[in-house]
Amino acid sequence: MRATTWRWHRLYGAQMDEILDVDLLGFETGDRSTRAAVIDGVMQSLRTGFVYTSHDIGEDLLDSAYGMLAEFFSMDHDTKSHFVAPGTHGQAGYTGLLVETAAVSDTPDWKEMLNWGRPLPEGHPLRRKYPHRYGDQVLPESVVPGITEVLTTFHDRTLDLQTRFLRIIALGLGADEHFFDDMLTNGTTLTRAIRYPPMAEAPGGGPGDGTASPHVWAAQHGDINLTTALPRATARGLQVLVDGEQSAEVGAAPSGGTWIDASPPSDHVIINTGIMLERLTNGVVPSGWHRVVADPDEPGERYSVVQFCHPTPWTHLSPMQSTVGPDRPQRWAGMEAGDLLDQ
Repeated sequence: MRATTWRWHRLYGAQMDEILDVDLLGFETGDRSTRAAVIDGVMQSLRTGFVYTSHDIGEDLLDSAYGMLAEFFSMDHDTKSHFVAPGTHGQAGYTGLLVETAAVSDTPDWKEMLNWGRPLPEGHPLRRKYPHRYGDQVLPESVVPGITEVLTTFHDRTLDLQTRFLRIIALGLGADEHFFDDMLTNGTTLTRAIRYPPMAEAPGGGPGDGTASPHVWAAQHGDINLTTALPRATARGLQVLVDGEQSAEVGAAPSGGTWIDASPPSDHVIINTGIMLERLTNGVVPSGWHRVVADPDEPGERYSVVQFCHPTPWTHLSPMQSTVGPDRPQRWAGMEAGDLLDQ
Protein backbone atom coordinates (compact mmCIF):
# COMPACT_ATOMS: atom_id res chain seq x y z
CA MET A 1 0.00 0.00 0.00
CA ARG A 2 1.43 3.35 -1.01
CA ALA A 3 1.34 6.26 1.38
CA THR A 4 -1.60 8.61 1.15
CA THR A 5 -2.25 11.71 3.18
CA TRP A 6 -3.27 11.51 6.84
CA ARG A 7 -3.76 14.30 9.30
CA TRP A 8 -1.08 14.85 11.95
CA HIS A 9 -3.53 14.58 14.84
CA ARG A 10 -4.13 10.90 14.05
CA LEU A 11 -0.72 10.16 15.53
CA TYR A 12 -2.30 10.70 18.93
CA GLY A 13 -5.33 8.56 18.18
CA ALA A 14 -6.01 4.85 18.21
CA GLN A 15 -3.46 2.18 17.40
CA MET A 16 -3.48 0.64 13.94
CA ASP A 17 -2.30 -2.73 12.71
CA GLU A 18 -1.11 -2.07 9.14
CA ILE A 19 2.51 -1.62 8.14
CA LEU A 20 2.62 0.74 5.17
CA ASP A 21 4.88 0.80 2.13
CA VAL A 22 6.36 4.26 1.52
CA ASP A 23 8.76 5.65 -1.06
CA LEU A 24 11.95 7.20 0.33
CA LEU A 25 13.30 7.80 -3.16
CA GLY A 26 10.05 9.47 -4.19
CA PHE A 27 10.25 11.69 -1.13
CA GLU A 28 13.72 12.85 -2.15
CA THR A 29 12.80 13.62 -5.76
CA GLY A 30 9.10 14.49 -5.54
CA ASP A 31 7.17 17.72 -5.28
CA ARG A 32 5.73 19.19 -2.10
CA SER A 33 2.55 17.10 -2.15
CA THR A 34 4.51 13.87 -2.72
CA ARG A 35 6.84 14.67 0.16
CA ALA A 36 3.88 15.46 2.43
CA ALA A 37 2.18 12.18 1.53
CA VAL A 38 5.32 10.17 2.34
CA ILE A 39 5.79 11.97 5.66
CA ASP A 40 2.19 11.30 6.67
CA GLY A 41 2.43 7.67 5.58
CA VAL A 42 5.62 7.10 7.56
CA MET A 43 4.23 8.65 10.73
CA GLN A 44 1.00 6.69 10.47
CA SER A 45 2.80 3.40 9.87
CA LEU A 46 5.17 3.99 12.78
CA ARG A 47 2.26 3.60 15.18
CA THR A 48 3.16 -0.09 14.70
CA GLY A 49 6.86 0.73 15.11
CA PHE A 50 7.44 -0.53 11.54
CA VAL A 51 7.37 0.73 7.96
CA TYR A 52 8.53 -0.58 4.55
CA THR A 53 10.43 1.60 2.08
CA SER A 54 12.09 1.60 -1.31
CA HIS A 55 15.88 1.75 -1.22
CA ASP A 56 19.02 2.18 -3.33
CA ILE A 57 21.49 0.01 -1.40
CA GLY A 58 22.01 -2.13 -4.50
CA GLU A 59 20.88 -5.70 -5.12
CA ASP A 60 24.35 -6.74 -6.36
CA LEU A 61 25.85 -5.60 -3.05
CA LEU A 62 23.21 -7.50 -1.08
CA ASP A 63 23.85 -10.64 -3.14
CA SER A 64 27.60 -10.41 -2.54
CA ALA A 65 27.23 -9.76 1.19
CA TYR A 66 24.77 -12.59 1.76
CA GLY A 67 26.87 -15.01 -0.29
CA MET A 68 30.02 -14.26 1.71
CA LEU A 69 28.18 -14.43 5.03
CA ALA A 70 26.66 -17.80 4.12
CA GLU A 71 30.17 -19.03 3.31
CA PHE A 72 31.43 -17.90 6.72
CA PHE A 73 28.53 -19.32 8.74
CA SER A 74 28.89 -22.68 6.97
CA MET A 75 32.36 -23.13 8.46
CA ASP A 76 33.04 -25.30 11.50
CA HIS A 77 32.69 -23.91 15.01
CA ASP A 78 36.43 -23.81 15.72
CA THR A 79 37.07 -21.67 12.63
CA LYS A 80 34.29 -19.23 13.48
CA SER A 81 35.46 -19.01 17.08
CA HIS A 82 38.75 -17.44 15.92
CA PHE A 83 36.72 -14.29 15.24
CA VAL A 84 35.17 -13.88 18.69
CA ALA A 85 36.01 -10.43 20.14
CA PRO A 86 36.16 -10.78 23.96
CA GLY A 87 35.03 -7.78 25.96
CA THR A 88 33.05 -6.13 23.15
CA HIS A 89 29.65 -7.30 24.46
CA GLY A 90 28.49 -8.35 21.02
CA GLN A 91 29.55 -5.12 19.30
CA ALA A 92 32.23 -6.74 17.13
CA GLY A 93 33.16 -10.13 15.77
CA TYR A 94 31.44 -13.49 16.00
CA THR A 95 28.82 -14.46 18.59
CA GLY A 96 27.85 -18.13 18.87
CA LEU A 97 24.57 -19.88 19.47
CA LEU A 98 22.61 -19.44 22.71
CA VAL A 99 24.62 -16.41 23.85
CA GLU A 100 22.28 -13.42 23.47
CA THR A 101 19.07 -13.31 25.53
CA ALA A 102 16.23 -10.79 25.11
CA ALA A 103 15.65 -8.56 28.15
CA VAL A 104 12.15 -9.96 28.76
CA SER A 105 13.13 -13.60 28.23
CA ASP A 106 14.96 -16.25 30.26
CA THR A 107 15.81 -18.35 27.19
CA PRO A 108 18.84 -17.57 25.00
CA ASP A 109 18.09 -16.91 21.34
CA TRP A 110 18.71 -19.69 18.83
CA LYS A 111 20.97 -17.71 16.50
CA GLU A 112 24.61 -16.98 15.71
CA MET A 113 25.90 -13.60 14.57
CA LEU A 114 28.69 -11.58 13.00
CA ASN A 115 28.87 -7.93 14.12
CA TRP A 116 30.69 -4.96 12.64
CA GLY A 117 30.67 -1.18 12.38
CA ARG A 118 32.82 1.73 11.27
CA PRO A 119 35.87 2.17 13.56
CA LEU A 120 37.20 5.56 14.64
CA PRO A 121 40.92 6.45 14.48
CA GLU A 122 43.13 6.18 17.55
CA GLY A 123 42.99 9.35 19.62
CA HIS A 124 39.46 10.35 18.56
CA PRO A 125 37.71 11.92 21.59
CA LEU A 126 34.78 9.52 21.35
CA ARG A 127 37.13 6.56 21.32
CA ARG A 128 39.01 7.89 24.34
CA LYS A 129 35.83 8.48 26.35
CA TYR A 130 34.01 5.30 25.29
CA PRO A 131 36.74 2.72 24.51
CA HIS A 132 34.34 -0.20 24.98
CA ARG A 133 32.08 1.17 22.23
CA TYR A 134 34.69 1.99 19.59
CA GLY A 135 36.95 -1.04 19.49
CA ASP A 136 38.70 -2.56 16.49
CA GLN A 137 36.68 -4.60 14.03
CA VAL A 138 37.05 -8.39 13.87
CA LEU A 139 35.99 -9.68 10.44
CA PRO A 140 36.84 -13.07 8.87
CA GLU A 141 38.98 -11.67 6.04
CA SER A 142 41.51 -14.50 6.39
CA VAL A 143 38.92 -17.20 5.64
CA VAL A 144 36.60 -15.24 3.30
CA PRO A 145 38.86 -12.93 1.25
CA GLY A 146 37.21 -9.65 0.27
CA ILE A 147 34.52 -9.79 2.94
CA THR A 148 35.82 -6.72 4.81
CA GLU A 149 35.35 -4.38 1.85
CA VAL A 150 31.92 -5.78 1.00
CA LEU A 151 30.58 -5.63 4.56
CA THR A 152 32.02 -2.14 5.15
CA THR A 153 30.30 -0.88 2.00
CA PHE A 154 27.08 -2.59 3.12
CA HIS A 155 27.34 -0.83 6.49
CA ASP A 156 27.97 2.61 4.97
CA ARG A 157 25.16 2.41 2.40
CA THR A 158 22.63 1.18 4.93
CA LEU A 159 23.58 3.90 7.41
CA ASP A 160 23.21 6.49 4.65
CA LEU A 161 19.72 5.13 3.96
CA GLN A 162 18.76 5.31 7.64
CA THR A 163 20.11 8.85 7.96
CA ARG A 164 17.98 9.93 5.03
CA PHE A 165 14.91 8.12 6.38
CA LEU A 166 15.26 9.82 9.75
CA ARG A 167 14.92 13.14 7.93
CA ILE A 168 11.37 12.11 7.02
CA ILE A 169 10.67 11.28 10.66
CA ALA A 170 12.15 14.61 11.79
CA LEU A 171 9.79 16.51 9.52
CA GLY A 172 6.87 14.38 10.69
CA LEU A 173 7.68 15.41 14.26
CA GLY A 174 7.73 19.10 13.40
CA ALA A 175 11.53 19.44 13.61
CA ASP A 176 14.12 20.54 11.08
CA GLU A 177 14.77 17.95 8.38
CA HIS A 178 18.38 17.51 9.55
CA PHE A 179 17.57 17.23 13.26
CA PHE A 180 19.15 13.77 13.57
CA ASP A 181 22.17 14.31 11.30
CA ASP A 182 24.67 15.56 13.89
CA MET A 183 23.87 12.94 16.49
CA LEU A 184 24.48 10.17 13.92
CA THR A 185 27.94 11.43 12.92
CA ASN A 186 30.43 8.91 14.37
CA GLY A 187 27.63 7.17 16.27
CA THR A 188 27.97 3.58 17.44
CA THR A 189 25.81 2.18 14.64
CA LEU A 190 26.15 -1.62 14.48
CA THR A 191 25.48 -3.96 11.57
CA ARG A 192 24.72 -7.57 12.45
CA ALA A 193 24.45 -10.64 10.24
CA ILE A 194 22.30 -13.33 11.83
CA ARG A 195 21.98 -17.01 11.00
CA TYR A 196 19.02 -18.80 12.53
CA PRO A 197 19.71 -22.56 12.29
CA PRO A 198 16.91 -25.01 11.47
CA MET A 199 14.68 -25.33 14.50
CA ALA A 200 14.88 -29.12 14.22
CA GLU A 201 18.47 -28.75 15.47
CA ALA A 202 17.50 -26.65 18.49
CA PRO A 203 17.72 -28.06 22.02
CA GLY A 204 14.37 -29.60 22.88
CA GLY A 205 13.34 -30.20 19.29
CA GLY A 206 11.66 -28.12 16.65
CA PRO A 207 8.84 -28.32 14.09
CA GLY A 208 7.19 -31.69 14.34
CA ASP A 209 7.83 -32.20 18.07
CA GLY A 210 4.12 -32.11 18.84
CA THR A 211 3.95 -28.65 20.42
CA ALA A 212 1.43 -26.06 19.28
CA SER A 213 3.39 -22.93 20.20
CA PRO A 214 5.57 -21.07 17.68
CA HIS A 215 9.16 -22.23 17.42
CA VAL A 216 11.00 -19.15 18.55
CA TRP A 217 14.37 -18.17 17.09
CA ALA A 218 14.50 -14.81 18.91
CA ALA A 219 12.17 -13.85 21.75
CA GLN A 220 10.03 -10.70 21.71
CA HIS A 221 12.02 -7.52 22.25
CA GLY A 222 12.32 -3.86 21.37
CA ASP A 223 15.58 -2.54 19.95
CA ILE A 224 17.47 -0.01 22.07
CA ASN A 225 18.61 2.31 19.26
CA LEU A 226 16.91 5.00 17.15
CA THR A 227 15.92 2.94 14.11
CA THR A 228 16.78 -0.48 12.68
CA ALA A 229 17.00 -1.42 9.00
CA LEU A 230 16.52 -4.91 7.55
CA PRO A 231 17.29 -4.91 3.82
CA ARG A 232 16.68 -8.61 3.24
CA ALA A 233 15.91 -11.95 4.86
CA THR A 234 16.11 -15.35 3.20
CA ALA A 235 12.94 -16.71 4.82
CA ARG A 236 9.84 -15.55 6.65
CA GLY A 237 9.83 -15.37 10.42
CA LEU A 238 9.79 -11.72 11.55
CA GLN A 239 6.61 -10.89 13.44
CA VAL A 240 5.41 -7.53 14.77
CA LEU A 241 3.29 -6.90 17.87
CA VAL A 242 0.45 -4.51 17.07
CA ASP A 243 -2.46 -3.01 19.00
CA GLY A 244 -0.82 -3.66 22.36
CA GLU A 245 -1.22 -1.24 25.24
CA GLN A 246 1.95 0.79 25.62
CA SER A 247 3.63 0.69 29.02
CA ALA A 248 4.32 3.90 30.95
CA GLU A 249 7.89 2.66 31.38
CA VAL A 250 10.19 3.29 28.43
CA GLY A 251 11.47 0.06 26.94
CA ALA A 252 8.87 -2.13 28.63
CA ALA A 253 6.88 -4.61 26.55
CA PRO A 254 3.31 -3.63 25.64
CA SER A 255 0.51 -5.65 27.17
CA GLY A 256 -1.87 -7.62 25.00
CA GLY A 257 -1.77 -7.08 21.27
CA THR A 258 -1.61 -9.33 18.21
CA TRP A 259 1.34 -10.77 16.32
CA ILE A 260 1.34 -10.15 12.57
CA ASP A 261 3.86 -11.20 9.93
CA ALA A 262 6.19 -8.55 8.53
CA SER A 263 5.83 -9.09 4.78
CA PRO A 264 7.45 -6.26 2.80
CA PRO A 265 7.23 -5.99 -0.97
CA SER A 266 10.23 -7.45 -2.77
CA ASP A 267 13.32 -5.22 -2.94
CA HIS A 268 12.19 -3.13 0.04
CA VAL A 269 13.81 -2.41 3.38
CA ILE A 270 12.02 -2.90 6.70
CA ILE A 271 12.54 0.00 9.11
CA ASN A 272 11.57 -0.28 12.76
CA THR A 273 11.86 2.15 15.65
CA GLY A 274 13.77 1.69 18.89
CA ILE A 275 13.66 2.74 22.52
CA MET A 276 15.92 5.77 22.01
CA LEU A 277 13.53 7.22 19.43
CA GLU A 278 10.58 6.50 21.72
CA ARG A 279 12.31 8.47 24.45
CA LEU A 280 13.28 11.35 22.14
CA THR A 281 9.71 11.65 20.89
CA ASN A 282 8.05 11.45 24.31
CA GLY A 283 6.32 8.24 23.23
CA VAL A 284 4.76 9.74 20.08
CA VAL A 285 6.74 7.16 18.10
CA PRO A 286 6.72 3.90 20.09
CA SER A 287 9.46 1.31 19.79
CA GLY A 288 8.53 -1.56 17.50
CA TRP A 289 8.21 -4.82 19.39
CA HIS A 290 8.98 -7.94 17.40
CA ARG A 291 10.16 -11.54 17.50
CA VAL A 292 11.49 -14.10 15.03
CA VAL A 293 9.74 -17.48 14.80
CA ALA A 294 10.22 -20.40 12.43
CA ASP A 295 7.60 -20.61 9.71
CA PRO A 296 6.23 -24.20 9.54
CA ASP A 297 6.27 -23.94 5.72
CA GLU A 298 9.95 -22.88 5.70
CA PRO A 299 11.60 -25.19 8.26
CA GLY A 300 15.18 -24.56 7.16
CA GLU A 301 17.70 -21.97 8.28
CA ARG A 302 17.16 -18.23 7.93
CA TYR A 303 19.65 -15.42 7.22
CA SER A 304 19.13 -11.72 7.78
CA VAL A 305 21.36 -8.67 8.11
CA VAL A 306 20.12 -5.83 10.30
CA GLN A 307 21.62 -2.46 11.16
CA PHE A 308 21.01 -0.74 14.49
CA CYS A 309 21.29 3.02 14.02
CA HIS A 310 22.79 4.59 17.16
CA PRO A 311 23.60 8.20 17.98
CA THR A 312 26.91 9.13 19.56
CA PRO A 313 26.88 7.87 23.16
CA TRP A 314 27.10 11.41 24.57
CA THR A 315 23.84 12.42 22.81
CA HIS A 316 21.35 13.73 25.38
CA LEU A 317 18.04 11.93 24.88
CA SER A 318 15.54 14.49 26.10
CA PRO A 319 12.02 14.64 24.58
CA MET A 320 11.82 16.94 21.56
CA GLN A 321 10.02 20.21 22.19
CA SER A 322 7.46 19.47 19.48
CA THR A 323 6.35 16.29 21.27
CA VAL A 324 5.60 17.88 24.65
CA GLY A 325 2.48 19.94 25.41
CA PRO A 326 -0.48 20.42 27.74
CA ASP A 327 -2.17 17.30 26.37
CA ARG A 328 1.06 15.31 26.31
CA PRO A 329 3.29 16.11 29.30
CA GLN A 330 6.93 15.07 29.32
CA ARG A 331 7.13 11.41 30.32
CA TRP A 332 10.88 10.95 30.90
CA ALA A 333 13.85 13.00 32.02
CA GLY A 334 16.86 13.45 29.76
CA MET A 335 19.54 10.75 29.67
CA GLU A 336 22.74 10.16 27.71
CA ALA A 337 22.43 7.55 24.98
CA GLY A 338 25.45 5.65 26.28
CA ASP A 339 23.94 5.44 29.77
CA LEU A 340 20.62 4.19 28.39
CA LEU A 341 22.43 1.47 26.44
CA ASP A 342 24.34 0.41 29.55
CA GLN A 343 21.13 0.36 31.56
